[in-house]
Amino acid sequence: MMYDTYIVKRTQIYLEESQDASLSMRAAAVGTTRSHLIREAIDAYLAGSQAERTQLVAFRSAVRAAAGSVPRLPEGSRYVEELRTIDADRERALERRRHP
Repeated sequence: MMYDTYIVKRTQIYLEESQDASLSMRAAAVGTTRSHLIREAIDAYLAGSQAERTQLVAFRSAVRAAAGSVPRLPEGSRYVEELRTIDADRERALERRRHP
């Protein structure tokens, strides 16, 4: 039997309990080790271009900055109800025009 030899460096990371559980379940489901999944995730992350990573960081930053930045909007459920009322009124007006 031939084995691929490669040099690895040991490192330690802290995971949240939910991450740890999910990682263990995923590793068991695909029949591999947690370490292998972590290395694959790191490879996938590092394979992206620096420009893509910079763009993603900028996008996430913009979303965080914009969150809640429209104070003129009412509470979500009230806002939706207002939109539904406007749509219903518009639909009734159209029906009146179709069938005078």
